[in-house]
Amino acid sequence: MVSAMGAVAMRRLIALPAFAPLAARAHDVRAELAAGPALGWGAEWWVVTLLALSLLLYAAGLKRLWPRAHGARRRLARQAAWFSAGWAMLVLALASPLDGAGSYAFSAHMVQHEVLMIVAGPLLVLGRPLALWLWAFGPEGRLRIAAATRGPAVRAAWGALTAPVNAWLLHFAALWMWHVPACFQLALADNGMHALQHTSFLATALLFWWAVLGREGGHHGRGGAIVYLFTTMMHTGALGALFTMSETIWYPLYGNRAQLFGLTPLEDQQLGGLIMWIPGGLAYLIAGLVLCARWLRQGPAPRALEVRP
Repeated sequence: MVSAMGAVAMRRLIALPAFAPLAARAHDVRAELAAGPALGWGAEWWVVTLLALSLLLYAAGLKRLWPRAHGARRRLARQAAWFSAGWAMLVLALASPLDGAGSYAFSAHMVQHEVLMIVAGPLLVLGRPLALWLWAFGPEGRLRIAAATRGPAVRAAWGALTAPVNAWLLHFAALWMWHVPACFQLALADNGMHALQHTSFLATALLFWWAVLGREGGHHGRGGAIVYLFTTMMHTGALGALFTMSETIWYPLYGNRAQLFGLTPLEDQQLGGLIMWIPGGLAYLIAGLVLCARWLRQGPAPRALEVRP
């Protein structure tokens, strides 16, 4: 059944006249196989700029907040450690040889996506960067930013985006939409679409993990958070299983590039599916078990960080 569905999808994709220019803009596979992979550290200037800016603002906010965080410095240090780990995972996903390898092998691309969504995402949420970024500004700047975020439109938009059910749906939609063959191959053929793909993966993952960890399921409580984790594990595992068990190549634009790593195109696709299915599902399972253990112990909900003026 999976093979039949994949075959139908491929026939429809090949029949799309608009897809021909994208294929023409795709990499020259023969030239790549002859030259070997160009793997190294680095990223587009705007990616490097955003990474550097996020770290500098966090460090500046931490420096300014630390003297005022009486009685809460241990928690603040723990949050800084979480953020640092998440930031390092962003660098690994976006500026390491892993990013280049994703252009040659679907399996490497899946590792990159998993690092963004299930490693960097929760670590950054646990780091609570919004408060620290705010404290990077002076008193007048903080007041202006706070006043702007208290507007009805901003509060309504933020509330809608971070509502647990909405965050779950957005993450679900981004994951499945971008893995539709036509959409995924658009991202392979165009750098702008590739950037949009990664941005949507990371942004929706941050919203999802904020709904689960930042507010522990919001008004649904920890029980709701466990449900969101379990259902996400199920649907991501289902997508991974489709890749693993399919005998049809979903993304022909990869061509034979996976031969650079000793894999046939089908083996590369199946390996990518296994990465999404097994390690990816395990990450959601572990997070769910941790929350479940805390819920069963009926521990108090985390208190907000209190600082003295």
